[in-house]
Amino acid sequence: MTTAANGLDLESRDRIKEIICDILEIDPSEMTDTSRFKEDHEADSMGAIEILSQLERIFGTDIDQAELSRMVNLAAVITVVEEAIAAKSEAAN
Repeated sequence: MTTAANGLDLESRDRIKEIICDILEIDPSEMTDTSRFKEDHEADSMGAIEILSQLERIFGTDIDQAELSRMVNLAAVITVVEEAIAAKSEAAN
């Protein structure tokens, strides 16, 4: 996996989309980078918490629950994950 400075690799981005689609029960073809989970896909807050939990487990990082307000679409989730990975890397140095 690449660092946030370089962005997540395509496989990681695809994995994030897969996680979100599974949890929200959305066909991947229906989700774009900018389609909004709540407005476009009828997601609820429990789904958002489950997404956050899965991302933390898979990417081995902590994501503050305050970030949920930013995690409104796929592009935003990728950004939050990249930032969490970068923060973990900086803390390790």
